[in-house]
Amino acid sequence: MMTLLPALENVAHSKRAAIIASVVMGIVLAALPFMIGSGLGNSWLRIIDFAMLYIMLALGLNIVVGFAGLLDLGYIAFYAVGAYLYALLASPHFGLHLPVWLIIPAGAALAGFFGALLGAPTLRLRGDYLAIVTLGFGEIVRIFLNNLNAPINITNGPQGVSGIDPLHFGSITLAKPIDFLGFTIPSLHAYYYLFLALALFIVFVTIRLENSRIGRAWVAIREDEIAAKACGINTRNIKLLAFTMGASFGGVAGGLFAGFQGFVSPESFNLMESIMVLCMVVLGGMGNIPGVILGGVLLTILPEIFRHGAGPVQLALFDAILLDPEALRMLLFGLALIVVMLYRPAGLWPSTTRRREFKGESTTDVLKEGE
Repeated sequence: MMTLLPALENVAHSKRAAIIASVVMGIVLAALPFMIGSGLGNSWLRIIDFAMLYIMLALGLNIVVGFAGLLDLGYIAFYAVGAYLYALLASPHFGLHLPVWLIIPAGAALAGFFGALLGAPTLRLRGDYLAIVTLGFGEIVRIFLNNLNAPINITNGPQGVSGIDPLHFGSITLAKPIDFLGFTIPSLHAYYYLFLALALFIVFVTIRLENSRIGRAWVAIREDEIAAKACGINTRNIKLLAFTMGASFGGVAGGLFAGFQGFVSPESFNLMESIMVLCMVVLGGMGNIPGVILGGVLLTILPEIFRHGAGPVQLALFDAILLDPEALRMLLFGLALIVVMLYRPAGLWPSTTRRREFKGESTTDVLKEGE
């Protein structure tokens, strides 16, 4: 009984610490747009809004790559599906202006259907072969969007779709400042709070999935698919579910992107975007939700820091701009990724399993550690 009391005290203390940390984090997230808007301006506030979208994308890809171990290089195609569905159903292109609460779930469902469509023929593929097929799928979707403007103009081809309705709920539109309880919430702040709410919802769903039987089945398939099948796991259905769930998150992010940007074109969904989202997952730490969120934030903000800082630094050092800031930005960004992968191959914030794998610990070591 005496040995049980310290353990209960430790549990209560850890719960109090978690509650305090959650409250502090909530206050910081709520005040963040006001701090950034007043200190750095609206351009950086837009970057933070895009960071929320990339976090949703990274969490969706993490289900496929991090949990199930299926390398997907065409994930941005699901982002495109959600964005174009919103653009076509809420713009003058077809004369439709459907409500957001109908289009966003429809985009998630359609992207999930395309995810299952991609997953079905690739169930027997792994590694490089799966990567090649998914890369081809992403390029096929982009090429279709580029060419579906004749003989029937569906996507408006390379010109893209413009005049897209902003995100709105009834008479409240996020494109204009919102009066709430006597306070005026600027447009970019309102977008931030909406994106934050949906990102937190996706985080909640992902955590529940990770701790469920489905999440454990994904991990079993990632570690050893033959052993998972021998244990009675229906690997076919579980893989399809990973593709479907991951794609649906991409569809949600795509719809929000279209409503936020007001314009979509096929060039917004090229291979580089897929690589960027994959880098967020790998850099942050595959299979670890906080790590993926960290990777999404860093890889959204760092390129912009390099973009804004490359010119002034060159002027301060050499009194002239020797290299184009855009080219130098990508060079520095690439070098930063290489350095991180050399010294933190498991990611900046890896899961416990990944950390042990890179340390070379065996299953026996892990069991001894738990004793």
